[in-house]
Amino acid sequence: MNASLPLLERVARATVSIHADVPQAHRSVSIGLGTDRSGTGTLVSADGLIITVNYMIMGAQNVVVTLTNGDQLPGRVVARDFTTSLGLVQIDGRYPFLEVASSDSASLGQEVFIVSSLGGEKRCADTGIITYLGAFDAAWEFVLERCVCVTASALNIGLGGGPIVNSKGQLLAVSYLNFADLVRPILGIPGECFISGRDELLRHGHRVSRPPLLWLGVLSYTLREHVVIAGVFPGSPGEKAGLRQGDLVLSADGREIHERKALYLAVNSHQPGERVQLRILRNNQVHNLEVPAIIVDDYLG
Repeated sequence: MNASLPLLERVARATVSIHADVPQAHRSVSIGLGTDRSGTGTLVSADGLIITVNYMIMGAQNVVVTLTNGDQLPGRVVARDFTTSLGLVQIDGRYPFLEVASSDSASLGQEVFIVSSLGGEKRCADTGIITYLGAFDAAWEFVLERCVCVTASALNIGLGGGPIVNSKGQLLAVSYLNFADLVRPILGIPGECFISGRDELLRHGHRVSRPPLLWLGVLSYTLREHVVIAGVFPGSPGEKAGLRQGDLVLSADGREIHERKALYLAVNSHQPGERVQLRILRNNQVHNLEVPAIIVDDYLG
């Protein structure tokens, strides 16, 4: 998509840099997110509401927002949604902003463009096409009912959390992850995740109309119709129950498990604190473990 210069300028003005300082003691640091985080955000209302990704501001003690003119402003974390991994930050003042649109209006092969922060007032932009619209699950017990995957041609596509934008200048998705080893596709969280939850996120700081995300604290991958534990977070229910890297999950609550999404769904069929009955294979021996499913906010909040 050969976006016009005025359109690019309008989107760039609504795109901000975010810098977050996180205390060393916060649990998100121990899982590899670090204490000094830089990313991108998008102004989505005139009163300074910014949408970004949750991992950017998780545990943040201080947030600094930088506009394209170089102005630096203190940001307030107003909401974090672990079910979709979106985060909201607010700055004082009146600003240009982008309308958020549902990815239901998008289609495969559609041209889009991405604007990202390079730190401070610097921005970069790239074009791409939508290559996938559908479900997504990740190694860290995260599932999206729908995601937006787009290509990117540039070697440097900037910091995550920025807008994926259509030809109308609407935000279709928030850039969540960049898979540089897969011809540089970008995984985006669709705009409807914000649209459907905006009111309750602003009112409560989290989603209340949908069940919280339950979590064991493991990393996993699917290998030949088997789920393998790739890692266990320190202090998590999984670690306390005795799960180890390399364990092969045979079943959960008596049902055979052949993919990690099935494991996540089994965990989230429980109520917080209930125990998930896992049958695992370790060193050619079968073990039965009970792991309490906790609300992920209680561990990483």
